[in-house]
Amino acid sequence: MAAEPTTLDILARLIGFATLSRQPNRDLIGYVTGLLDRAGVGWDLVESPDGTRANLLATIGPATGSGVVLSGHTDVVPVEGQAWSTDPFRLHEQDGRYYGRGTADMKGFVAAALAAALYAARRDLKTPLHLAFSYDEEIGCVGVRSLIERLATSPIRPALCIVGEPTGMRIATGHKGKVALRACCTGRAGHSALAPTALNALHLGADFLGRLRARQRDLAETGRRDDQYEIPYTTLHAGRMSGGQALNIVPECCEIEFEIRNVAGDDPQAIIADLKGDAEAIVAPLRPAFPEVAIAIDEINAYPGLETPMDSPVVALLRLITQSREPAFKVAFGTEGGLFQDRLGLATAVCGPGFMTQGHKPDEYVSADQLGRCDAMLAALVDRLAVGL
Repeated sequence: MAAEPTTLDILARLIGFATLSRQPNRDLIGYVTGLLDRAGVGWDLVESPDGTRANLLATIGPATGSGVVLSGHTDVVPVEGQAWSTDPFRLHEQDGRYYGRGTADMKGFVAAALAAALYAARRDLKTPLHLAFSYDEEIGCVGVRSLIERLATSPIRPALCIVGEPTGMRIATGHKGKVALRACCTGRAGHSALAPTALNALHLGADFLGRLRARQRDLAETGRRDDQYEIPYTTLHAGRMSGGQALNIVPECCEIEFEIRNVAGDDPQAIIADLKGDAEAIVAPLRPAFPEVAIAIDEINAYPGLETPMDSPVVALLRLITQSREPAFKVAFGTEGGLFQDRLGLATAVCGPGFMTQGHKPDEYVSADQLGRCDAMLAALVDRLAVGL
């Protein structure tokens, strides 16, 4: 009989699948379901509308409405334009580090969760272990929403959720919410030699960016604060501005993509309402001469923040299975954890191998020590589920 694959064996296979966001992940999911089939573990898929990508749900142990779900995403960010020392889609080991796209964010945890599932399949669990692997997380937790809706109508509902994003194996109890938005600025086209007779949409965009920056200064100086975050206040950030066709044409359209990352207690919808008021203040004086002028703000994507109390049962469980005495903290990046908490009411925390400072960059890696600590945590979890939570 072939030896059961280790976390490292599984990770090497997972890295070999170039599962970029918006690209198919079915080959990776096929490999995962093959592992689960050989272990006798049942699974279910929740497909994307076009069928090229899929979320995976699996349960080991009794089919009861309880247990712990291990949540992770299967997609990774692109490598184009990055100077990698090795093939990013082939696992490379050097000096106790495992290099490859997604090793830290977050196929290292997915591999460890699969190894733990294979271990759990050989045990007689009293409390179930669930796996929830999603697609397109990197572009706004897109795929996991249909997975969560499936769980919302399922008789098998976990009680606790561990999201395995890289925290250095520390326990994270929160992250900010996020709203991604687009401001579409409409002016009037014209010949650049007659520019004052037209209305430059780029200028409208620049005026709007000025208001955005003023709102950010106000939030930083007088807004709500949470000192558990590295940036302890709500942030506004413009990431992309585009418009114009040629230098000698006054541009009619300009688009700005921006985001709000809010601490608990700050209502992003109130901030959006203020920004819409700022936009109207910019265009109102121009409307008599240019009736078509507009700055329209539309929401692209959003997910809620995560705010887990320190006395939550998931924090107590993680302290038990990690044997950690380090204080819990809050991460700067977002996760699907807020969606599990908000939609399903699951007690949720974030804990996984590696560090986000290694993610999204060339020569991404996770250390052997971090993977070993994650394996130990998940083995302790399985042992705990064998006697019941």
